[in-house]
Amino acid sequence: MSEPVLPADHRREGAFATLRRGLRMMPEFRRGLPLTFALALLATAGRVVVPIAVQQVIDRGLAAPGGPDMGLVTRLVLLCAVVVLITAVAVYRMNVRLFRTTETALARLRVRAFRHVHDLSVLHQQGERRGSLVSRVTSDVDQLSTFMQWGGVLGLVSVGQLVVATVVMSLYSWQLTLLVLVCFVPLAIAVRWFAQRLATAYGVVRERVGDVLGAVAESVVGAPTVRAYGVGGRTAARIDAAIDRQYRAQVDAQKVTAAVFVSGEFVAAIANAAVVVVGVLLGLAGEISVGTLVAFLFLVTLFVAPVQTASEVLNEAQNAVAGFRRVLDVIDTEPDVRDPEVADPERVRDLPSGPLGVRFDDVSFRYTPGARLALDHVALTIEPRQRVAIVGETGSGKTTFAKLVTRLMDPEEGRVLLGSDAGGWVPLEEVAFSSLRGRVVMVPQDGFLFDATVADNVRYGRPGMTDADVTAAFDDLGLEAWVAGLADGVRTPVGQRGESLSSGERQLVAVARAYVADPDLLVLDEATSAVDPATEQRLTRALDRLTDGRTTLTIAHRLSTAERADEVLVVDAGRVVQRGTHAELVDADGPYARLHASWRRSSAGSPAPAA
Repeated sequence: MSEPVLPADHRREGAFATLRRGLRMMPEFRRGLPLTFALALLATAGRVVVPIAVQQVIDRGLAAPGGPDMGLVTRLVLLCAVVVLITAVAVYRMNVRLFRTTETALARLRVRAFRHVHDLSVLHQQGERRGSLVSRVTSDVDQLSTFMQWGGVLGLVSVGQLVVATVVMSLYSWQLTLLVLVCFVPLAIAVRWFAQRLATAYGVVRERVGDVLGAVAESVVGAPTVRAYGVGGRTAARIDAAIDRQYRAQVDAQKVTAAVFVSGEFVAAIANAAVVVVGVLLGLAGEISVGTLVAFLFLVTLFVAPVQTASEVLNEAQNAVAGFRRVLDVIDTEPDVRDPEVADPERVRDLPSGPLGVRFDDVSFRYTPGARLALDHVALTIEPRQRVAIVGETGSGKTTFAKLVTRLMDPEEGRVLLGSDAGGWVPLEEVAFSSLRGRVVMVPQDGFLFDATVADNVRYGRPGMTDADVTAAFDDLGLEAWVAGLADGVRTPVGQRGESLSSGERQLVAVARAYVADPDLLVLDEATSAVDPATEQRLTRALDRLTDGRTTLTIAHRLSTAERADEVLVVDAGRVVQRGTHAELVDADGPYARLHASWRRSSAGSPAPAA
C-alpha cells in the first residue's frame, strides 16, 4: 500500500505565494479581474477630481484677477457632480462583478475540495477529525469569500487611490509628496513583520475553528451516548475548552491587528502635521498657492485613508490566507487509493462479465507505518458464486478483507484481483471506480442511511427507480409486511443518519439498497450482529435472497452465518489459519471449533454473542 502523499508545509509559504497558487485553481476569478481593476481605477480617479476642483475654484475662481468668476465655479461644481455620479456607477459595477466572479470561483473551489475529501482514502479520513475536514470546505472557504468581497473591494480601491493620489500630489508639489512618502517608509518596512505575525496568529485561529467544529459535531452525533452515561458536564467542558482556545487565539491575533492600526494612525497624524507645517512655509515662500495647499491636504487625506484601513485589510487578508492554506492542503494531498481512470486512463481494464471471484496474491497490509500487519502474506482464491464467511477474534483482520476487496484501501504488498479462471483475473488497481462500484457492493454493519425517505435511500443503489419499483424490491426480499407497517410506506422519512428507524430497520433498507444495485460481488459486514430476534429472522430471509447466486464475503460476527456459508475462512493475527466448510471445521481440532463452542455456550445465555 502506498502512503498518502501529504502536501508540503504551506504555513511557511508567503501570503502572495499562497494567493498565486490559489488563483491558478480559480480561472473564473482571474478572467474577471482585468475589467474589475479598470472599474476600480475609474472609481479612484474620480475621487481626485474634488481636490483638483477645490484648487481650481480657489486659485482661478475665487482669486481671479478681476474678482470671483462664478461661471467657472458653477462649471467646476457641475463637473464634480457628473464625475461623482460616474464614480458611484463604477463602484457599483465593480462590486457586482467582484461578488459574481468571487462566488463563482469559490463555489467551484468548494466543490473541488469537497470531492477531493471523498477521494481521500478511509485511512486518511479517519486520521483527520471530521469537523476539521468540514471546516476546510465550509468556514475556511467562507472566510476567503468574505475577504475577497469586502477586503478585495477595499484593497482594490485603496491601491488605486494611493497610486492616483501620489501622482496628483507630485504634480502639485514634489517637496510635500516626498515628505509624505518619507513619513510612511518606517510603516512600510514594519508591515512585512506585522504580516508574518498575523499569518502565524491566524493560522492558529483557523485550526482552532476546526477544533471547535469537530468537538461540537462529535457531541451532537454522540448525544445518546452522552446522555446514557451522564457525561454531559464532561462533554460541555471539552467544548468549552475548545471554544476558549479559539477565543485566546482570536485575542492574540487581534492584539497584532491593533498594533498595526495604532501604527497607521500615528504615522498618518505625523504626515498631516508635517504637510501643514511645511506647506505653510512653502506658501509663505511663494512656491505654492493657497488653493494648491488646500488641495494637497485633501490629497493627503486620500493617501492616508488607505493606510489607516490597511490594518483591517491586512487582518482579513491573513485570516483568509490561513484558511486558504488549509483548503489547499486538502486539495494538494494525493489520494493513496487513486481512480485509474483519472490517474492513468491507459491502464484501465474492464472486469470480466459474469460472476466474480476474488484472489489474494500474497497480500500484506498494515494500517500505519511500523504497526503490526493486519494481513500477513495472504494467498487464496474464492471461486465465483461462493458464499464465504470470514470469522476470527476481534482484531484478527476480518474487516481488512472487506476494505481491500472493495478497494477502500490498497495492499502494502501483493495484489487483490477479481474475475475467474474462465474470464481472467484483473488487478483492482486497474479497474475504474465507476466500474468497480457498479459490480462490487458492500453493506456495512451500521447500515448508514441518508436524511431522506426509505425509497430515496434504496434508489442510491439504482438511480431512476420509481417508488413502485422500490416496493417491488422489498416484496422480492420478503419484506412487504415490514414496509406496510411504516407510516408512509417507502415514502417514510428515515431522519438524519436513519435515526428514525431502529438499527435493524436501517439494515433492512441497506439490504434492499444492495439488492437493487444487483452486484456480482457482495461484501457484508454481518448485518444481524446487533438486532432483535424478529428483525434477525426478516434480515436472514432477505440476506438469503440477496446472496443467492452471487459471490458473497461475509464478515461473520455470529457463527450462525458461518453455518449457512459454503465455505469458512478462519483468520488469526492476519493469517488464514483454517479453511473449509462448517461441518469440516467444527469437527477438526483448531480455532474454529473453539470459537464455535464458545459461541454456542454464550448464545445459550445471551441472544447477541459475537465471534
